[in-house]
Amino acid sequence: MFLSFVYEGGLYVSECQRPKACSPKRSPDPPTGQEVFKAVLSERVDWKPFPAFPPSVRLAVVVGRPSEPGPYTIRVKVPHGEKLMPHKHPEDRVYTVISGIFYIGLGDQFDASKLEAYPPGAVIVLPGNTAHFHWAKSSEYVTQVTAIGPLGLEYLSAKDDPRNGQS
Repeated sequence: MFLSFVYEGGLYVSECQRPKACSPKRSPDPPTGQEVFKAVLSERVDWKPFPAFPPSVRLAVVVGRPSEPGPYTIRVKVPHGEKLMPHKHPEDRVYTVISGIFYIGLGDQFDASKLEAYPPGAVIVLPGNTAHFHWAKSSEYVTQVTAIGPLGLEYLSAKDDPRNGQS
């Protein structure tokens, strides 16, 4: 009698010639929920400059790898008075306002009359390739963005893109 148990994902692995000789060996278990559980506290967020943003704006990666395919969550902190000129992202995005008032307007030209104000806790769904702009009009704001990467950001005018060294 020949028995064979093979499983690549972490279950029993055994190859036996006779039933009495069988002694299943346990391969390493896959991580459990407790082993991969992760919590990120606001005070531990690692804020960094991001080349596509004005120098005073900061980005923090909360979960995932935004430059690669797959889900990610980032936070963006914009100081009072700063504007992000019209741009678009190829990916669909879900914004959650963490703090401050988040002003966002739709369109390919910055137009303050098109800005809508969203308070902390608000959730904004922005379809990919939608031209929009932001302004930290009344105070600093922090938003959390969840999307499927890779993250992309294209300014509608090259002169507005900080990566060009012209803004």
